[in-house]
Amino acid sequence: MSLTLGAIHIHPIKSVGGFGVNEARLTDRGLEHDRRWMLVDEHGNFITQREVPDLACLHTTPHSEGFRVTDTRDGATLDLPWTFDGRETKMCSVWSDRVRTMITENAWSTWFSERMGRTAQLVHMPDATKRRTDGRYAKGLTSLSDGFPYLIVSQASLDDLNARGAAYAHEQKGTWTPMTMERFRANLVIHGGDPFQEDHWRDITIGAAGFTVVKPCARCVIINTDQHTGLRGREPLRTLATFHSKGNKVMFGMNAVGDDAGTVRVGDLVAA
Repeated sequence: MSLTLGAIHIHPIKSVGGFGVNEARLTDRGLEHDRRWMLVDEHGNFITQREVPDLACLHTTPHSEGFRVTDTRDGATLDLPWTFDGRETKMCSVWSDRVRTMITENAWSTWFSERMGRTAQLVHMPDATKRRTDGRYAKGLTSLSDGFPYLIVSQASLDDLNARGAAYAHEQKGTWTPMTMERFRANLVIHGGDPFQEDHWRDITIGAAGFTVVKPCARCVIINTDQHTGLRGREPLRTLATFHSKGNKVMFGMNAVGDDAGTVRVGDLVAA
């Protein structure tokens, strides 16, 4: 069975909902516009759904010369540009990395703070900031992602997870709510092939673009968070832990680096 690129997802703000596109331009740090904005606390530490599940209720869509953030709970919106040319910088933390960012408009930070129920500041990563990937796995740049510019997942892997979860729930006389890809925040979703085939890939091409798969993606409670209500349960981490763990970490999807130019399109052939 041939493999194709089935979906492309861009997440402009770290840990806020993203959107699908039919094609996307590759840059030196991932898909254009992916994870170039971030919310931080008063110390400059990044804020995610791990600490604030309500971030799952904030979704983005392309809008005019930028994108729109919508709160699914009450429909409130905020329009933001793709890039921000500010004058004041701030050193922020993403895990162990220190990243120079631009401080954005106070009104934007206030909007997010009110939505989150805690003080937060919205910052932007300018092109001048060069954040490097973990050199133990790959040499390159990334945006404000957790560590690498691309996350690749096969739809067959998600289908397999849903089948296992439903079977277990049936045995326990419970119910299983099918998981959608948005919980896993993949950039590139592959259609066709076998479940978890991506675990064994190294160098692949999507259309004319080359990618190197470098390490599994360890998962946290974010994938247990409903991406429309912010409510958090026990699944799918519980089910994944029964068959797809390494050591004490639950894995799903593969981190990757890729060409720093070019375009990928839904329907592109994938050679792995």
